[in-house]
Amino acid sequence: MTQPRLALNLFWRTFALLALLLIGSVMAWQQTFKALEAEPRALESAQQLAGLVNLSRAALADADSINRVAVVKSLRRSEAVQVEIAEPGDRFLPYDENPFAKQLAAELRGRLGPDTIVARSVNKVDGLWVRFSIEGDAYWLRTSPAPLSISSSGNWWWVLIALVATMLGSAGVARLINQPLRELSIAAGRIREGEYDSRLDESTLTSEIREVNMGFNRMARELARMEEDRTVMLAGISHDLRTPLARLRLEAEMSVGDEQARQFMAQDIDQLDAIISKFMDYARPNETKLTPVNLAELVEREAMAFRDPTQIRIRADVPLDMKAWADETELGRVLLNLFENARRYGRHEGEPAEIDVDCYVVEGGQLLLRVRDHGPGVPADKLHSLTTPFYRGDKARTAATGAGLGLAIVDKSLQRIGAQLELANAEGGGLLALIKLRQAS
Repeated sequence: MTQPRLALNLFWRTFALLALLLIGSVMAWQQTFKALEAEPRALESAQQLAGLVNLSRAALADADSINRVAVVKSLRRSEAVQVEIAEPGDRFLPYDENPFAKQLAAELRGRLGPDTIVARSVNKVDGLWVRFSIEGDAYWLRTSPAPLSISSSGNWWWVLIALVATMLGSAGVARLINQPLRELSIAAGRIREGEYDSRLDESTLTSEIREVNMGFNRMARELARMEEDRTVMLAGISHDLRTPLARLRLEAEMSVGDEQARQFMAQDIDQLDAIISKFMDYARPNETKLTPVNLAELVEREAMAFRDPTQIRIRADVPLDMKAWADETELGRVLLNLFENARRYGRHEGEPAEIDVDCYVVEGGQLLLRVRDHGPGVPADKLHSLTTPFYRGDKARTAATGAGLGLAIVDKSLQRIGAQLELANAEGGGLLALIKLRQAS
C-alpha cells in the first residue's frame, strides 16, 4: 500500500484544523473591530482637529498683521500644536494613504472647506498638517498624528495572547476528542498481541463513545472465550490423535512380520506425528516473554538436533556475545523449522544440505540473522507465497513429506516476538532467510 506524503495522526490533524479555524476567527474579529472603530474615531479626530484649526484661525483673525506674527511665533513654541506661515514653495505629501486617513481628510474638508489641505509631511517634517487661509494668507497647523490615528501596536499584545490561548484551547479540545480513540487504538493493539483481557471504560458520558467501548468489550470477551476454547480443543486433538498413533506403532512393531513393511509403517506414523506437531505449533496461543537471548548458544543448541552429517551440515558464524530481545522458545522453533526446511528441500539429490548461519549488527540497534541453504532456490514469483499456510511450490522444494507449515510457523513465531522475516534467493543459489531482531545489551 502506498503511504501518503504527509501522514498526521488524528490528534495533530484535529489540532491543526481547530487552530486554523480559531486563528482565522481571531484575525477576522480583530480586523472587524478595527474597521468598526475607524469611522467614529475619524469623526472624533476630525472634530477635535477642526476645533484646533478654528481656534487658531480665530486667534490670528483678531490680531493685526504685526501682532499676528507674534501670535504665530507664540504658537510655534507649543509642543502639542504649532502654527507656521505657509510658503508657495512648500512641498508636502498627502495624508490620504489609508482608509482612516482618507475618511479623516474628507471630514476635515467638510468642516473647514473644500480648499483645506491635509498632509502627513511638509518640507520633510512629519506630522499631521492642515493648511487653512485667513484674509488671503495661508497657514499650516501641525500636530502629532499619533493621537489621531488608529494604531494597532498596543493591540498586538492582546492579539498574541488570543492566539496563544487559541492554540492551547485547540490542543485541549483535540485531546478531549481524540483521547477515547487513542485508548481504543491502544486496546486494539493489545488485542492484536493476544491480550484479550483488555477493557475500555463503559461509563463515559459521551453516548457514541460509550456504545463503541461496550461493543469493543463484548468483542474482547468473545475473543477471549474463543481463544480458551481453541486451547482446550487443540489439547484434546493432540491427545486424541497421538494416542491411537502410539497404539498403531506398538501394534505394527508386534504384529507385522515383514521388516521393511514395519519400517515403512513406523515412518508413516512418525510423519503423522510430526504433522500434528506442526499444526500445534502454528495454532499455538500467542504467549511470549521477551528476554535477552544469546544467539550463538541458541543456534548451537538447535543445530545439535540434526546430528546426521549425511543429511545436513550446519556451519555457524555467530559472535559469542551477541544477544537479541526474543522469546527463546519461539526463536528456537524458528531455527528448528528453517533447518528442517533446508534439510528437506535445500539440497541436491544425493548430497547433504549445506546451511550457513551468521549474524551481524545493522542500523538502528538491530541484528540481522542470516540462514542460507545451498539448494536449488525458489522461483522469484513464488517467494512471497512461501509463508502461506499449506502452500507448496515447485517439486524441487516440495517432496510431499511435509505439512506445508514450516515457513508459515517461522513467520508467525517471528511476528509474536516483534521480529521481521524476509526470504530471498542467495547469490550462487539457495534460499536465504533474513531475520531482523532487536539487539540486547
